[in-house]
Amino acid sequence: MSELIVGDVVAQRDVHLTRESLVRYAGASGDFNPIHYRDDVAAKVGLPGVLAHGMLTMGLAVETIVPWLGDSGRILEYGVRFTRPVVVDPDDGATLTVVAKVGAIADDAVRIDLTVTHGETTVLGKAQVRVRPLAA
Repeated sequence: MSELIVGDVVAQRDVHLTRESLVRYAGASGDFNPIHYRDDVAAKVGLPGVLAHGMLTMGLAVETIVPWLGDSGRILEYGVRFTRPVVVDPDDGATLTVVAKVGAIADDAVRIDLTVTHGETTVLGKAQVRVRPLAA
């Protein structure tokens, strides 16, 4: 990782979510809160529509760097702030764009900053991953 420079983009991708994606995630995670699959419930609690699970968004974001890392076991720490919900349209779904850049380099770890957007809206704030550098 000595060849890395702060600001380098190490990974990026678009992830398309559908209502089916949300149902599958609910089954895998056990999070069956109806705001993630029922428009009427989402509207009743004042939401703009059915929302993607925050942990699904968080997981998809960090998974973006795994091919670059080569081993997810190199992840030392990961944290985010949830800043905006991801509304998943019943017909069009929602597309997340994830860009991973080198934020800081130290001897013991590299910080990767993730920018996660839905359209023009940033949905995760201060999304940072500390990763163990490759052994020399």
